[in-house]
Amino acid sequence: MGLILFPDDGDITSPDATWSCRSFHDFRYALAQAEGFALDDMWGFGGERPWSEVATVLEPLLDHPDVAGDPLTAADCAAIAPRLEAIADDWARDRTDGLRERHVEDARRLALVLRFCVEKGVLLLFG
Repeated sequence: MGLILFPDDGDITSPDATWSCRSFHDFRYALAQAEGFALDDMWGFGGERPWSEVATVLEPLLDHPDVAGDPLTAADCAAIAPRLEAIADDWARDRTDGLRERHVEDARRLALVLRFCVEKGVLLLFG
């Protein structure tokens, strides 16, 4: 079982980003770490820390159910994409293992999908 993040444009040829559930879990934990906090500490991930205490443009992506939930807006996508690309660039300079390399590829793929949503003015769906 896995999940897919894709534009709500009705075109099956549009770019998408896919993960197994475990891979998406690992990816989001790595993003949180890159932003300076542990996802385990956050409300909704077993912790008590409220999201209001964390300042990151990645919040709509990180504080989102794996499947279902509200889609991300084109404005959310526009805010998230540059930060995601910057994190991918940082990770690419410090590739320490295969998992890090996979995170770089995943971040770049997702950034492409986010930018597509912005260009088309469509929502990003989780499925």
